[in-house]
This record gives sequence, structure tokens and C-alpha cells, in this order.
Amino acid sequence: MALPPLDSPQWNSPWLAFGWGLRSITQTILTIVLFVTYLGIGALAHDTHFSLIWALCSTLFVWAGPAQIILITTLGSGATIVQAAIAVTVSAIRLFPMVVSVLPLMRTPTTKRRELIFAAHLTAVTLWVECHRFLPQVPRERRIAFVHGLGCGLVSVCLVANTVGYVLAANLTQTLGAAILLLTPLSFLFSTARNSREIADVVALVLGIVLYPVAAKMNSGLDILVSGVLAGTIAYGVHWWRQVRS
Repeated sequence: MALPPLDSPQWNSPWLAFGWGLRSITQTILTIVLFVTYLGIGALAHDTHFSLIWALCSTLFVWAGPAQIILITTLGSGATIVQAAIAVTVSAIRLFPMVVSVLPLMRTPTTKRRELIFAAHLTAVTLWVECHRFLPQVPRERRIAFVHGLGCGLVSVCLVANTVGYVLAANLTQTLGAAILLLTPLSFLFSTARNSREIADVVALVLGIVLYPVAAKMNSGLDILVSGVLAGTIAYGVHWWRQVRS
């Protein structure tokens, strides 16, 4: 399913744009990855004795697989709500650069900040990746509605997967559950590689992969942060140097 041309009358209404965003979940393999991942999260919630309603609410309000796993495991191990909230908040910091980079793609000169709140909430790894693929094909004034549709579609898929995983938890082994949860970082890696069109993107991705094992040997607990900051800084330097030369 290809999106309509930018000047098509099918973009005339925000509701039409919402519908195109909703339908776009069928155009990405990440929808399947999300479904399988949230099967595992539903099963994890069942095994740690949380209710199905609780699991569904965590998907609606937290909307980040790793953060939900942290929330479930910390509360399941006897931690207080405050401790769990701090852990989830720290893990969510990784989403801040994604929000900062994707919201400008949706804004117009007349966009109000309150119009971006729901889009910011929906911004997680999958939506961030697909926004960079889809939004150039969407008129700027319809991008917020499109993202709302895309995000709501992805959340709906995950709610269904939560329910199925919760119900089938008795038949899902721990090894299979762990393997399912591994799909998210792998899919993010491959999707980022697919969307890397600039030299700086490729440099950042390759250096991030190469530097991570080195940073991990520091045993600081900040290996992902350190390797990411170093790789991103070097990639920016390469981008700046190329601009100066040209």
C-alpha cells in the first residue's frame, strides 16, 4: 500500500490522514516484531501475578517495552512504587533524543505545543523509526494526524498481543519468552541500518556497534550511553568536516 501523492485530495482531512497512519502499520515488519514482543510482556505480567487489566494499562500509559519490563520486574521483586517509578523514568531518558528529533518533522509555523503532547507520548523506538520513513511522504500539515493514526494502530496491536500472551502464558517457556523480548533491539538495529541514508548515520551506527564491547569492559553500567555519545559525537564531527570541505 503506497501513500497518496502529497497533493492528493486524500490528505484534505485530518481524519483521512489518521486513517492512512492507521493503515500504515501493515507496511512495516516492525508491527509483527511488536506483536511478538508484547506476547512476551503479557506472559511476563501473568507470571509475576499482575492482572490483565494492569498489564494493558501499563502498555497504554508507559508505552515502551523495556520500561514495561523494568516496571513489572521491579514491582514483582518487591520494590516500592517510588523505586519502580525512578527506574522507569531513568530508562525513558533514552527516548528523549527520539522525541526531540521527530517532533520538528511534524510541526508547522502555527502548531501549538499542546498539539504535540500525544505524539510525544506515542514516540517510542518503532514509531521513531517509521516516522523517518513515512513522514516525507505526508503533507506537513497532516503529519500530526498521521502519527496519531500510526501510533494508535501500533498500540492497538500491542494491546491484543498483551492479552494473547497473558492468556497463553502457561504454555510459554521462560527461554522462549526471553528470546521473544530480544526481537525488539534486533529489529531496531536492522531498521536503523535500513534507514541510514547519510554518511554520518552509517558512521554513528557502525561506531556504536564497535565501541559498545569496549565500553562494556568498563563495568560502569553506562556502556550504552558512553558508546552512543562517543559514536554520535564522532559522526557529527565527520558530518561537519564534510560540510566544511564542500
